Amino acid sequence: MTGQLLFRLLGVIENDIAPMTAREVKRGNKIFGAAILLKSDLSLVIAETNNEIENPLWHGEMHAIKKLYERDRATLPAPEDCIFLATHEPCSLCLSAITWAGYDNFYYLFSHQDSRDSFAIPHDLKILKEVFTLNPGAYARQNAFWTSCNLQEMAAELDPASRARAEAKIAHIAALYAGLSATYQAHKGDAGIPLA
Repeated sequence: MTGQLLFRLLGVIENDIAPMTAREVKRGNKIFGAAILLKSDLSLVIAETNNEIENPLWHGEMHAIKKLYERDRATLPAPEDCIFLATHEPCSLCLSAITWAGYDNFYYLFSHQDSRDSFAIPHDLKILKEVFTLNPGAYARQNAFWTSCNLQEMAAELDPASRARAEAKIAHIAALYAGLSATYQAHKGDAGIPLA
């Protein structure tokens, strides 16, 4: 199941979240996106991306939850029946949103350090350090509310052939996001986002 889940989540990032993000970074939004899937069959419930030019709170994860709850409440799956996927390790705001929304898990591809070092968006680590006095990676990745899983770490645990396939897919997505990041960096000052 680990391999099947990993490849499905990578596919959602590449095919559902990244195209939305490509459109939105041209408008000045950041590169962060999220999706919610059903645990039972890994079907996609919703995919969204950052929309901070509308509201600085609409990070990818926050925007996905917002858009989900704009739907008919009677049609929404229970959070405990869902997988929460983030392209990037959630910031403190989004960690809290995932918790308050009742999700018992989240998966992510790029770490806070990747956000800082590969994508030149250091705010997650700065806020964790300045507000919560936490060093990188020091929050509880398993706690009473949820368990978090890094997709790159999941790939490292696969058999050699599957691991090579997963690493190739991750490298492809990383290159895609490097391009999205370059677009964002070129236009980030134009959108008026407080922490651009």
